[in-house]
Amino acid sequence: MTDIRVESSYAPRAGAQHLLEVKDLFVEFHTRDGVARVINGVSYHLDPGETLAVLGESGSGKSVTAQAIMGILDMPPAKIPSGQILYKGEDLLAMPEEKRRQVRGKEIAMIFQDALSALNPVFPVGWQISETLRTRAGMSKKDATRRAIELMDQVKIPAAKARVKDYPHQFSGGMRQRVMIAMALAMDPKVLIADEPTTALDVTVQAQIMDLLADLRRDLNMGLILITHDLGVVADVADRIAVMYAGRIIEHADVHSLYKSPAHPYTQGLLDSIPRLDSKGTELATIKGLPPNLLRPPTGCAFHPRCPYVKSVCTTSTPRSLDLGHGRTSACHFAKEMLDGTLR
Repeated sequence: MTDIRVESSYAPRAGAQHLLEVKDLFVEFHTRDGVARVINGVSYHLDPGETLAVLGESGSGKSVTAQAIMGILDMPPAKIPSGQILYKGEDLLAMPEEKRRQVRGKEIAMIFQDALSALNPVFPVGWQISETLRTRAGMSKKDATRRAIELMDQVKIPAAKARVKDYPHQFSGGMRQRVMIAMALAMDPKVLIADEPTTALDVTVQAQIMDLLADLRRDLNMGLILITHDLGVVADVADRIAVMYAGRIIEHADVHSLYKSPAHPYTQGLLDSIPRLDSKGTELATIKGLPPNLLRPPTGCAFHPRCPYVKSVCTTSTPRSLDLGHGRTSACHFAKEMLDGTLR
């Protein structure tokens, strides 16, 4: 496999330390069929009180990066050959496991996909929320239950005191997601990673969950990493967006700049696929083809087999992250032409 190193997409601010910083991270999966490099030089940072949306199709590496941050990758088959994950300047990957366990959940917490599967069906939700408080904070059962009720109130579950002994199946999908958020907030984390928090929810409930996360981020001054495949759900929540494809960050920009003028054909394709009120009766745009097989990735730009603007250089040369100014980057040979509208 060709060893392709990619320039970091984010430069640390001069004289400042980020709350969380992923630097040139590589993750491989060793399988019977070969080695799949699923994370290929990913770099991004997060500061207190801001939301970074990590966007891309399934298989782009969004969740694997989050699992590497949390330290919950199964190794083997996963392997992290290089990179750093800095939390308040300290490399999580170099920490002894016992010390990292103190960070996991307490300092950095995660909301997992599919609340129904993540919650234990045989225990009341209050017991599940308070378990961390009993085992890690040393609270008594009474105090932990009281705190669980407070957390349920905080995430706006109605009649929390009456429902603390209810089981997961007695809650709607949106309420189960709120329970998951309450569990993640139990230890007052400084970083919250929300992995597809609106999966399988209707659009009204999606909006409620996104508003809740935005309120919690602001009120608690947390850093929020929002993992999603849907540009539509992050428009009013994210400060910055990192777009991932085939294990790389192929574009990064503040949310307003990215929506106004994407600098990568993949991002343009994602934006074009969002349903619009003014396009009633027209066929919904799609990105043709499928994401690449990372066991046998294409040469050159990984997106070139699906790109409507593909040129010969795209098939042979891997584009490096081009600095477009104002914190914008794009891993496209023709990023500047994308921005000025001259790419044909």
